[in-house]
Amino acid sequence: MTAGSRRRSHGPLLAALTALVVAVGCAAGGVGENAPQEPREPAPRQSSRPAAAPSSLEAETTRADGTTSVAEFKSDIADAVTIAERYWAAQFRTSGEQFRPISRIVPYQREGEISCAGQALPRNNAVYCSQGDFIAYDVNWSVSAFRQVGDAFVFYLLGHEYAHGIQVRLGLRANFTIQQELQADCMAGAYLGDSVRDGTLRLDAGDLDEFREGLLAVGDDPDQPWFAEGSHGTAEQRTDWFFRGYERSLDACNLR
Repeated sequence: MTAGSRRRSHGPLLAALTALVVAVGCAAGGVGENAPQEPREPAPRQSSRPAAAPSSLEAETTRADGTTSVAEFKSDIADAVTIAERYWAAQFRTSGEQFRPISRIVPYQREGEISCAGQALPRNNAVYCSQGDFIAYDVNWSVSAFRQVGDAFVFYLLGHEYAHGIQVRLGLRANFTIQQELQADCMAGAYLGDSVRDGTLRLDAGDLDEFREGLLAVGDDPDQPWFAEGSHGTAEQRTDWFFRGYERSLDACNLR
């Protein structure tokens, strides 16, 4: 997946998504009526761009799969945020509404370094916190996923979490976690599909098949009750809702 003129390939998504993307929680902060408290850290940032990845990562080496450097990771994070902001600004403008970008994109390294609603964010996670209006992600985990999966991981991850911020801005409510999570998958699919169709993003050959295979790997455990707090949906449900959005845009996402 490429933004602008940069183009590179990435490895298979399935195995890496099974081990990595399945950990995305989206739980801390939530998007429901009981908004969390402001986070303890970090101090407010004026820019919506992510802070730089820790310098300790710069010296790490990786396998040569075309997406190997921290510099590339930083660039893709910045691209994903920029494209999400432009996409949603255009959607709001079409509806005659004013768009407000998510305030901050915050990398963290340690469990408990960032909190939301008094809940410490765990490692191996990414989340949107509604009260603080920020997206936080474990940078070490994210860079590892980026290197194993490729840049498609970054755009999906940011797209899903950004969708939670849009749900808040639109005042959308859900009775169950699974409803907001599947809707966010649909909205992430719409953001990606529409961006591909208008030329903002370009897919490498086979990317759609890899997305489909990867999404099949990130569903809830078969024994997870659909109505339980934190449920995201079965593999089939998540795949279905993502591709509804990807193929049919936001009309498929029940935003009204």
